[in-house]
Amino acid sequence: MTSSSGHKILVVDDEEKMRRVLEIMLQRMGHRVGVAESGEQALERIQESSFDLVISDLRMAGIDGAALLERLRQTGNDIPFIIVTAHGSIESAVAAMRNGANDYILRPFDIDTLKLAIDRVFTSERMRQQNAFLRAELDKGWGGLVGGSAMQGVYEKVQLVAPNKTAVMITGETGTGKELVARAIHQASPRRDRLFVAVNCAAIPAEMMESELFGYDKGAFTGAAKDRIGKFELASGGTLFLDELAEMPIALQPKLLRVLQEEVVERLGSNTAIPLDVRVIAATNLAPRRAITEGKLREDLYYRINVFSIELPPLRQRREDIAGLAQHFVGELGRSGLAARGISPQALDVLERYDWPGNVRELKNVIERAAVLSRGGTIDVQHLPVEWQPQPQLVEAKPATGSADLDLNRAVDAVEARLIAEALRRSGGNKTKAAAQLKISVRSLWHKLGKYEAGGQDLSGQD
Repeated sequence: MTSSSGHKILVVDDEEKMRRVLEIMLQRMGHRVGVAESGEQALERIQESSFDLVISDLRMAGIDGAALLERLRQTGNDIPFIIVTAHGSIESAVAAMRNGANDYILRPFDIDTLKLAIDRVFTSERMRQQNAFLRAELDKGWGGLVGGSAMQGVYEKVQLVAPNKTAVMITGETGTGKELVARAIHQASPRRDRLFVAVNCAAIPAEMMESELFGYDKGAFTGAAKDRIGKFELASGGTLFLDELAEMPIALQPKLLRVLQEEVVERLGSNTAIPLDVRVIAATNLAPRRAITEGKLREDLYYRINVFSIELPPLRQRREDIAGLAQHFVGELGRSGLAARGISPQALDVLERYDWPGNVRELKNVIERAAVLSRGGTIDVQHLPVEWQPQPQLVEAKPATGSADLDLNRAVDAVEARLIAEALRRSGGNKTKAAAQLKISVRSLWHKLGKYEAGGQDLSGQD
């Protein structure tokens, strides 16, 4: 009886009886088996085809097990390797492990001992691949979700869906933080100790997308010099995040749908079905219905993933979050070595007036640039893009009668005070409505009122 999840294993032994015993044991476990009667023949077999594991006798004429291992490692082949040896050669087996062998087993052995050694090797190999991926992810770094009342619905949905394996579709404009929400779902789920694997479908060339997602066997296409697991296998037990799903080639989407429905994947160049346990979260910055109408997203794939949907509001619809996000990014930059003392109230006013077409990502980039320009000081208006800074209204030129007539700050304050007074008058003194008319936050309005009232100006807006 064979298993669809078995590995392809090469047995190397110069004794025919032992080759046959190992072949039978491995086949009973569900593995596919190739055999070689010498180290020389093993090198030929490995050159011709790909294997997941080599099990080799230590003592053989010609190229023995230790020499075979050395040849493979010298050529950069890191295929897992198990040494088979007798009790009298344990020291040689240990030496082989120092030179790159993954494990060894002693003769005589039973099928349980063999199975345990194989399981150890593949568990260790998987952890090595996942750790390498995790280190690369940690090097990128990511921030936490930051936001106020406008994001409350998003937080509630994250908490609601996280404990389940339910597929999730996240929509929102570019830069609104879709990947952060996906990571938050993963971190709040029972899968938090396994990998979160992110794939940007817009960044991978169409001809490479299939091999990136599903992996490939050696020789599957020109340049496939060794086996490679795909992102689905890598994420097994964890979460796979498919960002910009509507940018995936439409011809590949039916295969993705099949993988999601059957929960198995086949590498390119292989007909072996590998079982999966993956939680899939997808995102798009296009309205899904528009993407379907334009032929960028298959409707059946959309329905398969859109079991639970989360829509992220753009930053211009949650201006009350701008100050908190900006301060968060200042702190984040400080931890990475780019220090700034904070942000001035005047700079925050400018940030809160801007519409942020690039959303949170644009805000983060602006804060980083401003932190560089501030040289470790407080981020102020002059550190922000010039075109965002408040511009004085054009007034009819009058002859200057003294230096006070040229005081630009006083002129700008006078215009601002009149606008605030008018907004308060129109809103009947309601600060929230007045702030909305002025396109600033209520906090900024209170700050300005304190400033002008301290100077003896009455901006109450009441007649």
